[in-house]
Amino acid sequence: MTTSTRNYRRRADLLYSRLSIFPREQAARPSMIIVLATIELHPGKRAEFLHEFRQIVPKVRAENGCHEYFPAVDQATTIPVQGTIRDDAVIVIEKWESTAALEAHLIAPHMMEYRPKVKPFVKKVTLQILAPVE
Repeated sequence: MTTSTRNYRRRADLLYSRLSIFPREQAARPSMIIVLATIELHPGKRAEFLHEFRQIVPKVRAENGCHEYFPAVDQATTIPVQGTIRDDAVIVIEKWESTAALEAHLIAPHMMEYRPKVKPFVKKVTLQILAPVE
């Protein structure tokens, strides 16, 4: 082993030992979560659903721990890998400070009032709860 290789390895070992002793500050913060809520609607009910949904958006955005909350619909393109366009679906994109913030959102008074209003339009709801990867 050459002297320069030995010196490089010593520096690398020192750097790695320091990293393991002093974890990154970011690791101590609560992990943000991303939620994709897919709402499948009965045929022809998207406009009525979105009318009710828009009423709660400002209230949800004002909740503690909410960083983003908005509806989106499929956009037709010519991109070959795009899936089938769903005319009767709305995707809600959400970012929350933590799982606890999301859980509090699910039982917030305005959400409890909102669900019965949209129930006649909704066929199925699925959630994907994601963690960002660094």
